Amino acid sequence: MSANETTEHDLVDDERVETDAAATLATETELVDETDLADESDDDAADDGDRDEGDIAADYIEELLDIADIDGDLEIDVTGGRTYISVTADGESNLERISSPEVVDALQQVTRLAVQAETGEFSRLILDIGGSRDARQRELEQLVDRAVTRIEEGAATAALPPMSSYERKLVHDIAAARGYDSESEGEGRKRHTVLRAK
Repeated sequence: MSANETTEHDLVDDERVETDAAATLATETELVDETDLADESDDDAADDGDRDEGDIAADYIEELLDIADIDGDLEIDVTGGRTYISVTADGESNLERISSPEVVDALQQVTRLAVQAETGEFSRLILDIGGSRDARQRELEQLVDRAVTRIEEGAATAALPPMSSYERKLVHDIAAARGYDSESEGEGRKRHTVLRAK
């Protein structure tokens, strides 16, 4: 074997060793990277598992308030298995910009969707902005009082406008407190409450 052949053979072997070493290093790096990613993924999954409906909703609403440049403090409460989120403000605030019943209802729906997107479960959370829940309670009481008046004037039943399941439950409670029976009728968006005398 000539000196040139030996040199070329050695060079080929050296290149093969370098290639094998690079491949091994790349494989080890990929394994380490995948392990790190798996660990990070497990950590993220653990973090997500710790987040409950109230935390997810509060984060979502805080982000909306920041985008809209609206001041507000959030409070989370869980009663009877249902999450309640209240947004309030001390002193001067522009919170009234989003406290109308229509806006609160829309924000409640998108917040429920945000929670459902993260948890994969249907959300029944209730949102209150600037006392909107108390204001709506008073409106429902007035609706029930008008329905009661119609019944006292001779109507067999009195139907209220369609509303959410939460509001229908409030109406059932108000009607019962007034001494009247009530039941929900209709399907979907047309579902409403009908009052009648006991």
